[in-house]
Amino acid sequence: MKYSLKDLPNEIPLFPLPGALLLPKSKLPLNLFEPKYLAMLNDVLKTEDRLIGMIQPMTTPQGTTSSRKLHQIGCAGRIVSFNENKDGRYLITLEGVSRYRFKELTNGFFPYSKGVVSWDSFSEDLEKTKPDKNFNRTSFLKILSRYFNAAQLSSDWSSLKEADEELLINSLSMLCPFDPEEKQALLEAPSLEYRRETLITLMEFNLQGGVDEETLQ
Repeated sequence: MKYSLKDLPNEIPLFPLPGALLLPKSKLPLNLFEPKYLAMLNDVLKTEDRLIGMIQPMTTPQGTTSSRKLHQIGCAGRIVSFNENKDGRYLITLEGVSRYRFKELTNGFFPYSKGVVSWDSFSEDLEKTKPDKNFNRTSFLKILSRYFNAAQLSSDWSSLKEADEELLINSLSMLCPFDPEEKQALLEAPSLEYRRETLITLMEFNLQGGVDEETLQ
């Protein structure tokens, strides 16, 4: 579905989820089971745009988060698939449409959060992404290989070598086990080139400080 700024609503349901990163034109699978988010899904499926605003809660100095204190920048995704499990959980997939600037929470009688948002700063998200003219795949994959080895991550290297640069950079930004604040920096990157540079910086930083063991499928 092709969107323009005038198509996007001023108010959207919000899904505050630490560490979950959705980027424009990328896909994010989600597992919904809490009653408030099942209610949100039911309401969203009744709308034409089917949009959910992913957004990260702010992290306090004590390391806690609150759904009432949110980052200013999030990304809205359209529900492109959903399936109900036998236990009542829903598996949905969001396709990133555009980032937005969160302005304020909406007051109302609904169990989940809604927010007033502005799309004006992110019109380029709705257009074809400008290529990263300085992207050096060989150099990038060398750094990525070092990071994967240190973190004991695994992946399909033949696919990484052939992947479109936008898909490669955005997928790695979403899947690598960075901290929530690091994920937020990747989201707020103003261009694909800047996101790639931020991704490299984060991998190098984690190589110096160590990373948790995980497996990236």
